[in-house]
Amino acid sequence: GLNKDVLKAVKQAGFIKPSPIQEQAIPVVLAGRDMVGQAHTGTGKTAAFGLPALSNMKRNNGVEILVITPTRELATQVSDELFKYGRNMGARTVTVYGGSSYKRQIDLIERGASVVVATPGRLLDILKKNMLSEFTPSVVVLDEADEMLDMGFLDDINEIFSYLPTDRQTLLFSATMPQPIKVLANKILKDPEFISITQGDTTNSDIEQSYYVIDEHERDDAIIRLMDSENSTKSVVFCRTKSEVDRLSNVLSNAGYLANGLHGDMEQRQREEVIKAFKKSSIEALIATDVAARGLDVSDVSHVFNYHIPFDSESYVHRIGRTGRAGKEGMAISIVTPSEF
Repeated sequence: GLNKDVLKAVKQAGFIKPSPIQEQAIPVVLAGRDMVGQAHTGTGKTAAFGLPALSNMKRNNGVEILVITPTRELATQVSDELFKYGRNMGARTVTVYGGSSYKRQIDLIERGASVVVATPGRLLDILKKNMLSEFTPSVVVLDEADEMLDMGFLDDINEIFSYLPTDRQTLLFSATMPQPIKVLANKILKDPEFISITQGDTTNSDIEQSYYVIDEHERDDAIIRLMDSENSTKSVVFCRTKSEVDRLSNVLSNAGYLANGLHGDMEQRQREEVIKAFKKSSIEALIATDVAARGLDVSDVSHVFNYHIPFDSESYVHRIGRTGRAGKEGMAISIVTPSEF
């Protein structure tokens, strides 16, 4: 049921058959219904909402699709993907996030963007200051709603919706459905269709999970030995704090690994360079905090190592979901002390 321009983009992207979330979501979105989709990152959500939303576009002037995502990295990624799906229709995509010029972002939108992908803080700022002459998107997508909740964006989201037209189609995606997200869904969606492809078990069955019990002073040695014995080609190592990220990336670099850190204190440009290098495999180990790696989509991560186990099971699920994506197999290894065990 997609239009011919979008179908052409599907062929150009090399998609042959839809993933489970795409199969269930596309007809619902095409029909103009509101929807709640429960699905993890790496399941093909962006195409699940992007292809039908682009296909339904009226192509009149002004922004028709608004996507709200928790982090700049994810915003950039979703924006790139939607640009690819919409380019045969001449759909222009603009990414809106903090840390870069307001003027440039507003100019690009005013020059005829049909799709805006934004992080909550900057978007709310722009709406509050009334910087856009006409902003009436007909489709609004909340991507990774549970991440936005974890990062404290829930009030911003509620306020953003007070500026949006009421006659809109709203789509909400979340890997988990904590109570505040259910409350939000009831408030902003009209009679939504519910689609869940997480099937009760919250971790991906393509990921083999294991743990090693060590003494506290052995953490560094253990991580080095595991990376050696596992032949990890591309791995993400999760730490709890920014200072731990900096220290461990030095330890691993000194041990001869192509390692680099990623955390929230780094400048945006630096973070983008690190992620780009990791995607191109000029970095083989990315040492990161939970927040920095939110929504990180790199397709061929062979291993995730938990240098420290996270404090809750949700974070664990999100962390290990960086591997085993798009049908590939992955390994997740945690190192724990006897007391943590």
